[in-house]
Amino acid sequence: MKSTLRIALSAALMLGGSQFAFSADQIRILAPTWLGFAPVHIAGDLGCFTGKDLDVSIKFEDDLTNVMAAMARGDIELQMRSVGEYQGRPRDASTPGIIIGTIDESVGGDGVITDDRIKSVADLKGKVVAAEPNIPSRLLLQMELKQAGLTLDDLQIKDIATADTGAVFVDDSIAAIATYEPFMSQALKASGRPGARMLVSSKDHRGLIIDAIIARNDDFQANPDKYARFLGCIYEAVDFIRAEPEKFAEMASKHFGLSPTEVSEIVTSSLSYTTLSESLAYMGKAGEKGTLHTIFDTVMDLNLANGAADNKLVAADQIDNSAINELPRK
Repeated sequence: MKSTLRIALSAALMLGGSQFAFSADQIRILAPTWLGFAPVHIAGDLGCFTGKDLDVSIKFEDDLTNVMAAMARGDIELQMRSVGEYQGRPRDASTPGIIIGTIDESVGGDGVITDDRIKSVADLKGKVVAAEPNIPSRLLLQMELKQAGLTLDDLQIKDIATADTGAVFVDDSIAAIATYEPFMSQALKASGRPGARMLVSSKDHRGLIIDAIIARNDDFQANPDKYARFLGCIYEAVDFIRAEPEKFAEMASKHFGLSPTEVSEIVTSSLSYTTLSESLAYMGKAGEKGTLHTIFDTVMDLNLANGAADNKLVAADQIDNSAINELPRK
């Protein structure tokens, strides 16, 4: 009897452990070191994920190819990137990932920095410009060049990791760097280059750089309610951020290795977190298109033109607004 009981208890514990280890409520995330994704950290700190039976973990990873490989292997369920980065090579129509929501818009957090030798984008012709492949600021640069009658081919592009912006900016043979916060501000503040400043900013191209929440297709299709709960927590966190900016800065600083003052300065000048209503406008009502569909197509054309993408993707096939439309409106 005791032996039978021990076997039954052992089986139950093994089953319970297996269910925990392979919980349908697990969401593992990789995302760049960008304050636009802070709502995930805040939602966790506020206990929203736990309260909605979600096991959420997030790690920083700036290299898009590493993130795409992790999602293809099934190592993660979710990533967050700008729409432009999401479209970048080697993505094609079969690559795992579907946009299920938005989290922030860049309103100054991406840009191109230079010094007083460069008066306009046209002055970059033939010069060395450093940038990480596929990042939003590279797209901004391409747009500005187009207005000046130039393309990226008119520059000498040097590939770098964005985290190295400060070290690279010390080299004055680099005429400019396409980068993003917090590395952009840190490089400018530390620079001894005469007239170090912003040349191009996402502030001047509102509505172009939108950060998306991207789920692995198979897991999203199998567990749509899990992602609806996740999105609900994100937008609850955004509401908290707007209502309690000082508390938010204190909480976020611990996750990003910044001071609360730095967090406040970067967020105030660089980005706008999207509320549920704003994200719904981007994503569209169930069965309909939102403004993000138009943005997606505009950015797709730019990415194809500047060689950042190899395959034309169709917005309607890459955006799924079903989960976000399950959330209750306030």
